[in-house]
Amino acid sequence: MTQEQLNQLGKTLWAIADDLRGAMNADDFRDYMLSFLFLRYLSDNYETAARKELGRDYPAPEEDGKRAPLAIWYQENAEDVSDFEKQMRLKVHYVIEPPYLWSSIHEMARTQHPDLLINLDNGFKYIEERSFGSSFQGLFSEINLYSEKLGKTQKVRNDKLCSIIKKIADGIARFSTNTDILGDAYEYLIGQFAAGSGKKAGEFYTPQQISTILSNIVTLDSQEPKTGAKQKLNKVFDFACGSGSLLLNVRKQIGPHGIGKIYGQEKNITTYNLARMNMLLHGMKDTEFEIHHGDSLHNDWDILNEMNPAKKLQFDAVVANPPFSYRWQPSATLGEDFRFKNHGLAPKSAADFAFLLHGFHFLSDSGVMAIILPHGVLFRGGAEARIRTKLLQDGHIDTVIGLPANLFFSTGIPVCILVLKRCKKPDDVLFINASEHFEKGKRQNRLRTTQEMPDGGMGDIERIVDTYQFRKEAVRYSRRVSMEEIEKNDYNLNISRYVSTAKPEPKVDLQLVNTELKAIEKRVTKAAETHNAFLKELGLPPVQ
Repeated sequence: MTQEQLNQLGKTLWAIADDLRGAMNADDFRDYMLSFLFLRYLSDNYETAARKELGRDYPAPEEDGKRAPLAIWYQENAEDVSDFEKQMRLKVHYVIEPPYLWSSIHEMARTQHPDLLINLDNGFKYIEERSFGSSFQGLFSEINLYSEKLGKTQKVRNDKLCSIIKKIADGIARFSTNTDILGDAYEYLIGQFAAGSGKKAGEFYTPQQISTILSNIVTLDSQEPKTGAKQKLNKVFDFACGSGSLLLNVRKQIGPHGIGKIYGQEKNITTYNLARMNMLLHGMKDTEFEIHHGDSLHNDWDILNEMNPAKKLQFDAVVANPPFSYRWQPSATLGEDFRFKNHGLAPKSAADFAFLLHGFHFLSDSGVMAIILPHGVLFRGGAEARIRTKLLQDGHIDTVIGLPANLFFSTGIPVCILVLKRCKKPDDVLFINASEHFEKGKRQNRLRTTQEMPDGGMGDIERIVDTYQFRKEAVRYSRRVSMEEIEKNDYNLNISRYVSTAKPEPKVDLQLVNTELKAIEKRVTKAAETHNAFLKELGLPPVQ
């Protein structure tokens, strides 16, 4: 599917969402829309696999289309259903009974069946509790099919759901049925809902352009980035994963089989569910990822509290876009926490360094961490200065990248990317000041790719990655700064101290200026003489 077709599908689905949500808040309707798209994906993927598994025994669709082919097979082969489902669990890792398939749900919607709502509710419960080998309990917990936001009565709610499902089915039918596109469409819709959510968008969405930079950085070889990307990442971690788009971007960069397992953590229940759906929608099996609902700052995920060094989880890549300057409650107990005790606690006014230290603790010796943070972490004093100083003195901060302002839906402030490593070869810090390289937009600015550059030059995204990879220096853009210079600046990492984008004033040639002034003076004198000659002819006094 081309990008243009994908955009068209996204716009079609967005128009449906905009048309159908009525008075419902966009954030509320998002959960219905994305859940139905998710059900469509699971069903299509399952029925495609079932068709291959059953081969010639797979029934032809009925002319009236009232029953899904798989429903016919279940009825005619009841004694074989158990073995069939065992095979399907081996092949696609889940099972969906025929009444809960999208084709069955769509048929009920098409015929305005009065029990659609009840069947859909049962289907969601079935997927949560029985479809997968592992529990996906609460996957649809944010979807209240009995909400008055859908209608005041059961009939009105049922009718509304029929309308939504029919429109989605018709909208998707105009495009390729390749299940891969539904994952891309899901991402597109998340971005559109984020654009309309203002500050709330920061809870679940990292713009794709920034996500691409981070994923490119962490997949390069940590010790020798110039040698190119790694072939394999054993474990990847995002401790504030939102809808999971950043993790999926890393997977896309290295290839679907290049990651052993993906780990994510998310505090917000709605976005936690979005992340789990998003992983499955992008073709990941339930054994290939683990998303935890919990608080990273308090480290309430049991698998991250293993004290035995031999069993401690360590990640080859850590990526994160945590909440900026989040207020938290550091305590004496947290001060002794294994993540913070060697560096100190971040102040309660801004948990930025607490998030950073959390992720950094689980980074492997050969790993790379890339985290998006507000510029304040580069220069604020107090506890943050002490943490920053220790990280620098221990040689863990590799690169500081300054990005343009207004790239995020949730804030207009400029942000930076910090790249950290446990072991790094260069004894300097690379500063990249990309703050003036972007395309201005009506609502958000954006970073351009090489394909979008009108002059055929390198795109904003590629230039950042290329500068990091080859540790390039360029006037008014990037510079390698020695630790001695950083120490002289009291470990202040304010980017403009090291890479100023200000254009120098042109040098003035005083001798040339003097010559030009003399020439001007001669012309003035000559003009005055000519003027006075005319005045004399007219019998008028000369001008002094």
